[in-house]
Amino acid sequence: MKKLLTVIVVLFIIVIAIFALGPFFVIDEGEQAVIVQLGRITEVITDAGLHIKVPFIDDVVRYPKKIMSWDGEQKGIPTREKQYIQVDVTARWRISDPKQFYQSIRTTEAAYQKLAEVIDSEVKTVVAENYFNESVRNSNLLLERQSTTDDLGLGSDLDPGIISSAIQTQATYEPIAKGRRQLAAEILARSRRMVPEYGIELIDIITRQIKYNDELTQSVYARMIKERNQIAQAIRSEGEGRKADLLGQMERERMTLISEAYQKSETIRGAADAEATRIYAEAYGRDKDFFDFWRAIESYRTTMPNFSKTLSTDMDYFRYLYSPAGR
Repeated sequence: MKKLLTVIVVLFIIVIAIFALGPFFVIDEGEQAVIVQLGRITEVITDAGLHIKVPFIDDVVRYPKKIMSWDGEQKGIPTREKQYIQVDVTARWRISDPKQFYQSIRTTEAAYQKLAEVIDSEVKTVVAENYFNESVRNSNLLLERQSTTDDLGLGSDLDPGIISSAIQTQATYEPIAKGRRQLAAEILARSRRMVPEYGIELIDIITRQIKYNDELTQSVYARMIKERNQIAQAIRSEGEGRKADLLGQMERERMTLISEAYQKSETIRGAADAEATRIYAEAYGRDKDFFDFWRAIESYRTTMPNFSKTLSTDMDYFRYLYSPAGR
């Protein structure tokens, strides 16, 4: 009886020890794992929940199941025409085959290093095989549309043809065959062929930023300044032309107003002269002597202030100075 009790106690202790050592383990959402038994993978677990392992023998290696991001470092890469540019790319990836991943890489840190080797190599290859314009532009939109004043914030009053002729779009921008997005797709396709053997799936690769080197940056700035100066000169020329048109129109309107006013004034003056002549004639007809006297006084009033000196008044013109009768 004592031996049986001892055996039961020992078995109970063994069971408690086994449970204490953890035969159960939990895989969380967003995790996956491989069970390694003495260096050999015995099971791959991709479902979340409670699972069992053999204590002391099985080892649980956990991997993230979620999509992860990889950020590359900016590197100077020569294009086909030997123009150096700084290319910065980013990628999204995930562990698609935990077993293959464990056998080839084992850790996510090693995976990031492997991705850097693969993607950086393909980026250099693709950029070096294509011209500079292919890397920095996405389409031929600059060639397909005419430049508008709205693009420059100049309003809709300015003739777009002036801007188009100023910057000479067709001569400034060369057409592209692929563009930046297609180059990124080529980098992704090339890289995808390399990573399945590591249990990795590349979801996408995006060109995050492209920078010019200092020499090329100055060249780009110089071209931009030249284009803007051409646009400014074209706008100034258009403004001067409009100014001349407006001044000409204003001068024509001024001359028209002056001509109409002169015509009207001459009409009024003619009517006044006719009325004055009529009055003079009527006055002359009524009293010839008074009319002669009045005309002489009016003449004196007009001419005398202009005389600086008078040498003699002994003339018929001044006859009314001595006598109202003019005698």
